[in-house]
Amino acid sequence: MRYSTFGRTGLFVSELCFGSMTFGGASGIWEKIGNTGDDEAGRLIGLALDAGINIVDTADVYADGESERILGRALGARRNDVILASKVRGRVGPGPNSVGLSRAHIMASIDGSLRRLGTDWLDLYQIHGYDASTPLDETLRALDDVVRAGKVRYLGCSNLAAWHIAKANGLSAMHDWSRFESLQAYYTIAGRDLERELVPVLDDQQMGLMVWSPLAGGLLSGKYTRDDGGPAGARRMAFDFPPVDRDRAFACIDVMREIGAAHGVSVARVALGWLLAQKHVTTIIIGAKNEAQLRDNIEATTLRLSPDDLAALDKVSALEPEYPGWMLARQGAGRAPALR
Repeated sequence: MRYSTFGRTGLFVSELCFGSMTFGGASGIWEKIGNTGDDEAGRLIGLALDAGINIVDTADVYADGESERILGRALGARRNDVILASKVRGRVGPGPNSVGLSRAHIMASIDGSLRRLGTDWLDLYQIHGYDASTPLDETLRALDDVVRAGKVRYLGCSNLAAWHIAKANGLSAMHDWSRFESLQAYYTIAGRDLERELVPVLDDQQMGLMVWSPLAGGLLSGKYTRDDGGPAGARRMAFDFPPVDRDRAFACIDVMREIGAAHGVSVARVALGWLLAQKHVTTIIIGAKNEAQLRDNIEATTLRLSPDDLAALDKVSALEPEYPGWMLARQGAGRAPALR
């Protein structure tokens, strides 16, 4: 397991992050994602930590709060061994103020997450998306107060546009508030959209990138085919998310099958290996329902794709040029800073 600094901070995180979204789903959409109980959760967390994973991610909305409860029990005495991350924004109750990024909701939500997780602090607290109903400065000031109160050590964001991040960190710098140190975003070899605008702003702001759904909800696991769908009980068969261009995805899978066969590894490992080879990726969130899946995902850290492998994968997955990207590249040709 390799470790790297977390954005602009002095914190070191493992290249894989354990995600607990599959914990505790008893009904509705959460049951389709996963219903891992206490015993299996404890085994999975133990395996992950023993393999060197030191960052664990959850959210207050996962399984209506049950994911945090199960995760807290699974960590137990090993809580101090991990960087513990959760999120705020989603609906956690029926009232009009039980959702969003208002000061009221943030202050209530952090205390609820700490209580369910059985801890006094979170290492990373992330907004789970944008809230157009709340002024951004209200959200940022409330988050800064949570940090100053000692309940949170670092702040992050998830599912934001590039301009949201630039504006937020600009406001934080102006007012000397704690800033966003990371972005948690969807990114796969079959969905490289964030490279257009988000990667440049992450580089500019020296922020870390946490990748969610690195296998596109299981579609890139190698279990699915163009003709017969996927195996019974697979998540994608019941919960078709995130949206994926399937023609593009299966073109990538065809190339990954060839590379996987050459290395003697699964398609899933190749998909994860490609992400691990991207310099803007800090950590990849893996969420396994069983030990076999988790062990296979962890083994992706030992895969070293060759330059030819990476070139083949880049060719099949490269984004089509879009404006203003192609114009920026054209105008920037020859204008890179000289190497000293």
